[in-house]
Amino acid sequence: MPAPSQLNSRATSKHDVAQQHGPGRSDVQSLLQFSARGLGAMFDKEKQAFCHRLLSTNQGLVSEGISPRYTIMTLLGLKEWESAGGKSSFDLRAIYSSFVRDAKWIDGAGDTGLLLWLIAAFEPNDVEKIFHSLDCKTALDRFVDARERHTMELSWFLSGLAHAAETNPKLTGSLMDLAMKTYRVIMENQGQHGFFGHKGTKSSLSGFLRGAIGSFADQVYPTYALSKFAKAFHVEDALNPAVACATSICRAQGKLGQWWWLYDARSGRVSSRYPVYSVHQHGMAPMCLFAVQDATGKSFEEPLYKGLAWIYGSNELGVDIRDANQTLIWRCILPKNRRSKFWDITVNAIKPSNSEDQRRPLEVLHEQRPYEYGWLLYAFAKHSPSDEFPSNS
Repeated sequence: MPAPSQLNSRATSKHDVAQQHGPGRSDVQSLLQFSARGLGAMFDKEKQAFCHRLLSTNQGLVSEGISPRYTIMTLLGLKEWESAGGKSSFDLRAIYSSFVRDAKWIDGAGDTGLLLWLIAAFEPNDVEKIFHSLDCKTALDRFVDARERHTMELSWFLSGLAHAAETNPKLTGSLMDLAMKTYRVIMENQGQHGFFGHKGTKSSLSGFLRGAIGSFADQVYPTYALSKFAKAFHVEDALNPAVACATSICRAQGKLGQWWWLYDARSGRVSSRYPVYSVHQHGMAPMCLFAVQDATGKSFEEPLYKGLAWIYGSNELGVDIRDANQTLIWRCILPKNRRSKFWDITVNAIKPSNSEDQRRPLEVLHEQRPYEYGWLLYAFAKHSPSDEFPSNS
């Protein structure tokens, strides 16, 4: 890894370039290729799955665990990338075939939805069989994540149903009732300011205490799911809450394009800004904003590419978050002094946090997770700027 002084010096010029021009077509294509290559270090060939995370240590890069969820997200991204003409070193069909043999890892409606989404992408004709074998019709009652109205997991489930209907239209009628029920449950978590809470506020004690505080993931996944649901099932009303959430996160976006961490669905305010995660900047925000854009025609390209420029050095530290030597995009920028998220939430509930002054020293967290590249590939494989994007300044 280069010395901090070298990294900052090199990144400062990249920061200036990002501020002046923003990422263009060639930048995005290079980033996609970079991501496809970088996944090699996170793949376990013996288990035919992707790891939970990759850590930078004094002994080098260390891979930890195996993640079925991350494997699905990564396969979805690689599938989109290859379908768009990109190349990778993976045998996606072999990995997929090995992965779907065992569904014992499924532990919720969210997992079920992710698997449906994956099967819809790889084998649409198998969706109906898998739908019945997983007993999807009872998922909202059987699983804790659905009963407690977890926004992210319910959104994965709705996305799975939407992709199943989109790729296998003959199933639309049989999936409609379940999709509508899921949609209505998700909508109970959206506040009047457009933000989604993390879970149902009346479903459990933890829901009552912090259910209204939603992470950025709790904004991204329902926005994506509602956009796909509206198109697949022809429910145009679902686009209104999708646009409302997309507009709200864009309004709250930081001056340097940051997508903040926690949001209060009740007050409509940002509850905690840090960490700022790279995957939010290059993968998850683009994924949901492109979905809304495709469904409505409403453009979100300015905040989307402003957020992407954060990766290239237009950020708080003025550093390029990419590590070319190790083909990694480091996970986030966060405070060196790690206060709990609950402390940040409490402070911001008492005193509005309108200032973006950096009162705490920040640093880069040197780890990476495979789904981050998965969502980057998924978001941008079929979307890239037609020309250099205008100035972010």
